[in-house]
Order: sequence, then structure tokens, then C-alpha cells
Amino acid sequence: MIDEDKLIALALEARKQAYCPYSNFPVGAALLAADGRVFSGCNVENASYGLTMCAERVALFKAVSEGAWKFSAIAIACGEGACAPCGACRQVLYEFAPDLLVIMTDGEGKSRKRVKLSELLPQAFSPTDLGEKGSG
Repeated sequence: MIDEDKLIALALEARKQAYCPYSNFPVGAALLAADGRVFSGCNVENASYGLTMCAERVALFKAVSEGAWKFSAIAIACGEGACAPCGACRQVLYEFAPDLLVIMTDGEGKSRKRVKLSELLPQAFSPTDLGEKGSG
């Protein structure tokens, strides 16, 4: 298991790669898989705003594409204060890890908040709502 300081450091490092010419709001994420691997991501904006991808989903999609499907924690680094993942990221993460520990920090790693994903997205829509077993 990786410690929170290391996970935050990796999120801060990923934040440096953010492509955010429109919002000027760089975000980095580091997602800890159950097997100990860490997958990082940054936000990638697009002139067609709806095609922008958040750091959390970039990290998750990288992880899934590499065979990781179970996760224990994610660190998110952004802005002047700790910020929570957007609704779309909450929903996508919930699919794989409803009890994911979400560690939110500012752009310097000083301010920290910790919360379970299920608290950020109560009554989430899940695979069980489709009458299927699901992965989470």
C-alpha cells in the first residue's frame, strides 16, 4: 500500500502535464489500484468544451486499459483549495470502486480533505440498477 503523501505527490506531478488553455485550471490525479500500481492523469481540454476529459477519468481509463479494475484510493490535486471530483468523474469512479478513498488537495499539496466516494455520490446509479452483477 502506498502512503497518502506519495499518492498526493504523484497527483501533483501529473498536474504539471495538464493541458488547460481555456480554463487555466490544471488538475492532476493519482489512482491507486488494489494491486499497488498507481495510474496518473491530468485534465485535457479541447476547444469543443464537451470533449474535455478530467484528470480522474484519464487516470481511471489508463488503469482499466492496463487491466486494473479494483481501486482503493485516488488523490486529486488542483487550484488554491482542495476540490472534489465533478459529477461525471464520481459516477465513472463509482462503477469500479464505490468505497474509494478520495483524497483532495490544493495545487501545493498543503490543504487536504478525505472522504469516501459513496459519501460524495449518495444513491449512485450502479450496475445493479440495470439488473446486472457489475464489477464494483
